[in-house]
Amino acid sequence: MRVCLLIVAVLLDGLLGEPRRWHPLVGFGHVAHRLEAWLNPSRGRAAAPRARLLWGHTVGALAVVLAVGPPVLAAAMLARYRPLAPLIAVALLYLVIGHRSLHEHAIAVERALRRGDLADARRRVGAIVSRDTSDMDARRISGATVESLLENGNDALFGALFWFLLTGIPGALAYRLINTLDAMWGYRTERYRQFGWAAARLDDLMNFLPARLTALGYAAVGHATAALRCWRLQAPAWDSPNAGPVMASGAGALQIRVGGGAFYHGCWHDRSILGEGRPADIGDISRARRLVLRALLLWIGVAALIGVLRWRLRA
Repeated sequence: MRVCLLIVAVLLDGLLGEPRRWHPLVGFGHVAHRLEAWLNPSRGRAAAPRARLLWGHTVGALAVVLAVGPPVLAAAMLARYRPLAPLIAVALLYLVIGHRSLHEHAIAVERALRRGDLADARRRVGAIVSRDTSDMDARRISGATVESLLENGNDALFGALFWFLLTGIPGALAYRLINTLDAMWGYRTERYRQFGWAAARLDDLMNFLPARLTALGYAAVGHATAALRCWRLQAPAWDSPNAGPVMASGAGALQIRVGGGAFYHGCWHDRSILGEGRPADIGDISRARRLVLRALLLWIGVAALIGVLRWRLRA
């Protein structure tokens, strides 16, 4: 049953894309911003080191509960209303996945690059990455877009699908909301280091299995030997325990190189190289989009097969 609902939600996302106005995740982001302004002891004032140390993690965890708890509880209650449960599940899953949106953002960057409009390409890639883009050339813009496609293929698609198949819509919604909080609060800056700790650790925990299944999916539909080799050798050196396997496997599957140093919030970060072969270029944006699509089809096929086998065993 869940596999059928998943397929319908994915088809809806492909046909409609994300809502252009009044997207619930955008509204959730506004709520999260207000919560942080209210609770974060490091925001807007010079909190004492002892206060940050003692209260930062606790207050950050409370903020996660206050932000995520009510919508997930509401989703769980709606899921128990049998007559409308399938429609509610499809609608909510459609809202928490962002496959078409991810591809549309990448296509917009690629088109700007092909026009030779670096200013527009920098602006558009800045909408999907958190690094500074003002001085990027075409090669670095292409690499950043490929990285975003590979990493967000997990964050905005496969992670939510995994938790939906495992726990239903409450788990998928909780995953996506925690992932959103991590994107907002999970920075290692003075403002967020303590407050965002709980959101970042929860995101790491919920992404542990989905990220590795995503990496395995990329390997299965791309150059498997290179993908698995890059995952094994390069992922441990990446600063994120889940983005490392996903991006190393994806870059290896495409037989290109991504990563390298970048500016984040005005500070230079030395990042290792992921993948192998030549650096990513403009044409690899389309190749990365197709890799994510093939991995999605593989996930759906495997999930459907497991569902049929479970049904036959119960019969």
